[in-house]
Amino acid sequence: MYKLHSTIRDVAKRLNLSITTVSRALDGYDDVADRTRKLVFATAKEMGYIPNRAARQLRRQRTDTIGYILPADSAGFADPFFSEFIAGLSDEASAYHFDLLVSAAPPDSKGEKELYKRWVQGGKVDGIVINRVRLNDWRLRFLARQSMPHVAMERSLSKLDFVGIEVDSFNGMLKLMAHLIERGYKRIAYIGGDPNLKIDHDRLSGYQSGLKSAGIESDPALIVHTNMTSEGGYRTAELLFALSVPPTAMVCINDTTAIGVMHAVHEHGMIIGRDIAIAGFDGIADSAHASPPLTTLDQPIYNIARKLSSMLLTIVSGKTLENKQIKMQPQLLIRSSTGG
Repeated sequence: MYKLHSTIRDVAKRLNLSITTVSRALDGYDDVADRTRKLVFATAKEMGYIPNRAARQLRRQRTDTIGYILPADSAGFADPFFSEFIAGLSDEASAYHFDLLVSAAPPDSKGEKELYKRWVQGGKVDGIVINRVRLNDWRLRFLARQSMPHVAMERSLSKLDFVGIEVDSFNGMLKLMAHLIERGYKRIAYIGGDPNLKIDHDRLSGYQSGLKSAGIESDPALIVHTNMTSEGGYRTAELLFALSVPPTAMVCINDTTAIGVMHAVHEHGMIIGRDIAIAGFDGIADSAHASPPLTTLDQPIYNIARKLSSMLLTIVSGKTLENKQIKMQPQLLIRSSTGG
């Protein structure tokens, strides 16, 4: 029988290793052989040894925590996209025995800037994950100046070194537009988000290029921006229906907006997929269960978040990140909302 609370000395004695070797193995240092490290971890677990985490963090000058500041007010936690994204970050961090610190702040607000400054300069986290990147994003410049490890989902237009994952929104939207035009839709509206977002820039560009490729002139009245919520989608659809010549199809910057649009269409007594086509972007779980199921460009949000977390933790651990930039193609899922 082992003691209820074994010490690091007990583990070292059992394995006939020095306390220093056991300590460095538990702290993840590279100078300990992988086989030895695994043996130390297994023995420590078997003997009930629980490392003093605070002491380990002090020795290594690390918090064993990565951070994510959701770029929205607290209501953003209810957005399925952010729920899946945070779950991916958290699960991967946990696999590395790291914690995930999460907060929220409206984009470009004083509160957001204060929060980043407090986390970075106060040593709250070892690294930060960013998404909903803006065209010229102050967050990326700030983190680079502070030498804070960070990764991003999407890249800005700045010349800063990009480390992270980029989804090819432009070509994805081209595929979606080709699908709609092939099905006979010509008067297609685009419902976007904040024009300062890189994803809005790319998805709008893909929409406009899709029209141009088909010889369809872009109508400024059919390009509207909202706040990427279902409520925003609903309100914007009402504005588009009030036009003298309403659209016959609507493509949305994200699925949540598209689901709001669908509610407005139902209230107008129209049949989605026959009288009008609706499409989104993201591939959140709710898109498959909408009424009717929503055509969307699927990006694996949870898996992207896990990969971003893994990339960041590799950097934080002082190891070489083999592939700093990953580009992914979204998958067009054709469903009933566009007559598929």
